[in-house]
Order: sequence, then structure tokens, then C-alpha cells
Amino acid sequence: MTERYLGVVGIGEALGVSRHAVHKWRSRYPGGSERPFPEPDVEVDGTPGWRPDRLAEIIEWRNGLPGRGVGGGRPTAARQEYLKEAAARGMDRDEALRALVTLSEDFPEMTEPEICAWLIGHWRR
Repeated sequence: MTERYLGVVGIGEALGVSRHAVHKWRSRYPGGSERPFPEPDVEVDGTPGWRPDRLAEIIEWRNGLPGRGVGGGRPTAARQEYLKEAAARGMDRDEALRALVTLSEDFPEMTEPEICAWLIGHWRR
């Protein structure tokens, strides 16, 4: 059976950033630094891969960066639209972000923008 992993492209898509951003995080926050980027589970010919179930861990890592996380940082366009729709339905920002992390954990095969689009589509029916 083939095992599936997320590479830097998959991590980037899930977080709404470029693969270049993921490469920068890995170089800026290496193992042994104060806040190291999560180590890959596998490396094939120098290419890192993470198990899909670790996506929530990587999201938490990113949210812990200075200026990020609940109440900080600039959200992606998909997240901005999701947060706007969530607020229209009475959810505060913290509730909406916790729901997004929970869904990311429950559906690791989906990227954050896909989850946002699914929720918005469901709400707008």
C-alpha cells in the first residue's frame, strides 16, 4: 500500500502560502532553534515529507510565530472570507479559528482553503 505524505507544496497549499514560504520557515527555524519547524517524517532524495495527520501540528507551529495566531498576522484570502462568514453567523474569531483547526485535524486530506470553501458553500446554501 502506498503511503501518502505532504511535501512543501502540500504544506504551502494547506496553509495558503507558497512553497517558498515553507522553505524559508525551514531554514529560519531549523532543529535546535528556539521554535524549530516540525521535522519531516520522511525524506526521499532530499525532499521532505510529513504525514497528513501532522498538518494541525504545523498549523499550530505557524500560529505561534510572532505576529501570528489568534488575533495576529494577516490571514489568507480564504481565511478572511471564512472569518467574515463565520462572524455573520455569530461566531467570534477564536471560535471560528478553533473550528478551522479541528476540521483540519479531522480532514487532513483537505487544505485549509478547501475547508474554508466547503464551510462557506455549506453556509450559503
